[in-house]
Amino acid sequence: MKILNEILKDIIILESKGNVDTPVSSVSLDSRDIEPHSLFVALIGNVLDGHSFIDEVVEKGAKVIVHEKDLSEYKSGVTYIKVKDTHEAVGIIASNFYGNPSKHLKLVGVTGTNGKTTTATLLHQLFRNLGYKAGMIGTIVNKVNDESYEAKRTTPDPISLNKILAEMVDKGCEYVFMEVSSHSISEKRVSGLSFVGGIFTNLTLDHLDYHKTIESYAEAKKGFFDMIPSSGFAIANIDDDMGEYMLSTTKAKKYVFGLKNAEVRPMQILQRSDLCGSDLCGYFNERLETKLIGEFNAYNILGIYAVAVLLGQDKEKIKEIIKDLDGAPGRFQAIKNNDGIIGIVDYAHTPDALENVLKTANGIKKDGRLIALVGCGGDRDRSKRPIMARIGYDLADILILTSDNPRTEKPEDILMEMQKGLPLEALDKVEIIVDRHMAIEKACSIAKSGDIILVAGKGHENYQEVNGVKHHFDDLEELEKYLK
Repeated sequence: MKILNEILKDIIILESKGNVDTPVSSVSLDSRDIEPHSLFVALIGNVLDGHSFIDEVVEKGAKVIVHEKDLSEYKSGVTYIKVKDTHEAVGIIASNFYGNPSKHLKLVGVTGTNGKTTTATLLHQLFRNLGYKAGMIGTIVNKVNDESYEAKRTTPDPISLNKILAEMVDKGCEYVFMEVSSHSISEKRVSGLSFVGGIFTNLTLDHLDYHKTIESYAEAKKGFFDMIPSSGFAIANIDDDMGEYMLSTTKAKKYVFGLKNAEVRPMQILQRSDLCGSDLCGYFNERLETKLIGEFNAYNILGIYAVAVLLGQDKEKIKEIIKDLDGAPGRFQAIKNNDGIIGIVDYAHTPDALENVLKTANGIKKDGRLIALVGCGGDRDRSKRPIMARIGYDLADILILTSDNPRTEKPEDILMEMQKGLPLEALDKVEIIVDRHMAIEKACSIAKSGDIILVAGKGHENYQEVNGVKHHFDDLEELEKYLK
């Protein structure tokens, strides 16, 4: 039990009714999770309004209600705390309830359109190999040292987030690397957290179904860097058009990295691929070596090197460990069969990410063809659909448009929108196969020795969501099955 008055530290209270010294057993946003002496925060969401559940949670035993709307009834024995914004308040409340765990950790946030998962994964690997206890919060999994837990969303809600961070403190973690999504910044899920630093990877077309404009999307990302205190650091990819903007109003110490800006590129990137036998070299003063290939991974490697140096780690130790770091699951993950056909699975679901992985695949291709499978998710930003189809057409030798996660949309409607980006002469190299199983089987059946099959869009996901139901589907499993 915690005392309410302690949990409300740093909360600006507009109105208080009841006993602020009441004990609190748990903090919840969900009426289904209420237990005796719970504190319930009434959030106003896109679909549901927590204020409509107040009577229900009081019946279940909640003793504290945090709200922002005026209420018609106040019941005896219950404490009511009115605040201006429950979204902002819940992060501070959760942090206080769990003992402000982020203040006991070196918490580094990773934000950007592409590269968040790989950057956080590489940083976690790097610091574990440096001998530290470390945690990771990300799209695929959350990790406490070497224990993995399924991640339900890129950045959890504030209560789940602080609970995870408190577990990391209890298990001795010193560093935590956390993906910070634009949604979580806009919805103030990271409110109340203390970051020692942050890194910006890039910003490209995505999530306009939520943010509506690219300017609003960029502003959300920038809001994260404005949270970092003057004692912290903020690192940005200066080659990205929004890199400088991300750092424009932060109080933190500013640093940049890049491959194209001669003033900031710090070292040579030597990339090797044991699978494909490719070496790509840059022209810099020092040298970092990695087995991860592609320009996008060169940026990821530079970014994690910068973070590790700013966290006080030895440069030579960092370089030695970076040589053998593995990428995140479903990020340019490759297999090769006995016939010399290479299959690659990648999470690329934005125009920029798709262009990057297709260019990288072309870079390691020798005499064969690049066969690309591309789809777009339903109930998401529709503006990128024709753009992604055109990128696939321009950069692949054979393009198969197929279903991704249609969610509540008809797959055929999504594919029709994608086809609007194709030229009239596209039929000679484009095939439309709605069923993703059949699309991967088709790609494998026409592939010859030396060909590369790139299956884009779902990456690490082991399901396909159709009409709100998730069915088991794993791109890598499908490739392995048909490439036998």
